[in-house]
Amino acid sequence: MKLEEHLDQAVEGMIAAIKGSEVYGKYMAALAAVKQQPELKAQIDEYRKKNYEMQSDGDIAFERIEQFEREYADFRENPLVSDFLAAELALCRTIQQINLHVTEELNFE
Repeated sequence: MKLEEHLDQAVEGMIAAIKGSEVYGKYMAALAAVKQQPELKAQIDEYRKKNYEMQSDGDIAFERIEQFEREYADFRENPLVSDFLAAELALCRTIQQINLHVTEELNFE
């Protein structure tokens, strides 16, 4: 078996493991619930976009973060929103942990 085929099989196995995980199941359930309300999904996407832009900006002021949190406090109290964002964060952290583990084991600097 060629190296590429072996790696492809390993990656497919990892993807299957992730898809079979509880964290992925919770994410998919939360996503399905949110998608049933397209307007809410659009609001969540806008929130995520603004959050990403704020975090990607090199100049993150404490006041700006507080303002953002105040602006979206009521929005985040919606159980569909909070459940989706929590599930998304958990899945992202899982993927980050996998990435860190792989790069550490490969001594990749």
